[in-house]
Amino acid sequence: MKKRVLFYLVALVTTVSLQSCATNYVVSKPATYSKEYKTDAKLASIDNKKMEQDKQKLIDSFLAEKAASIANAKKAVKNSEIAKAIKHNKTIDGILEEAETYLGTPYRYGGTTRRGIDCSAFVLSVFGAAAGLTLPRVAASQAQEGERIEKGELQKGDLIFFSHGRRISHVGIVESVTEEGEIKFIHAATSKGVMVSSLNDSYWGPKFRFAKRVINAEGEAYNNLASTTQATPANF
Repeated sequence: MKKRVLFYLVALVTTVSLQSCATNYVVSKPATYSKEYKTDAKLASIDNKKMEQDKQKLIDSFLAEKAASIANAKKAVKNSEIAKAIKHNKTIDGILEEAETYLGTPYRYGGTTRRGIDCSAFVLSVFGAAAGLTLPRVAASQAQEGERIEKGELQKGDLIFFSHGRRISHVGIVESVTEEGEIKFIHAATSKGVMVSSLNDSYWGPKFRFAKRVINAEGEAYNNLASTTQATPANF
């Protein structure tokens, strides 16, 4: 009798224990899956956010590099333009400084030295010494050089040409342009030799024909220089 009771008790305890395990398994398992699902979703969200951040960093880096490259290019261009302007100004200043050393030199028709010089030889000597530029011997041929410039665009160092009639017979070098627009030039005149005159002058103003620029913006000679001619000068 005792053995039978004991058997029933053991069987009952075993049954209850098995039911408890089954219940725990069924109830707790979905909770575990739910937790894992939420964790995976959170990780995916973090990964996407990191990818977006990395992508933005890459874009920002590219834009910064592009901006720096553009800034460097602009700086290089600016430095190049500054260097050209400095070279141009230095060349023109050298030309005018050389021209001023001739002031007072007497005029001599066909002359080519400081003892006596005509207008085209004066221009030829000045540009040759100061800029290494070989110009033709006579004013009419010098008038074929460089780039034609309007009177309102004249700058220091430009050449201005004159004539009594159709043929160019006189040349001078622009020495200054005032704020009021007065153009002063240095030249070898038959009356007083090498001197500074004004285009406002009643004698020279009407005889002015056109102007040429033989030194470009880079401080160098234009490439269309004519060959040197040894024709007899015609000056006044």
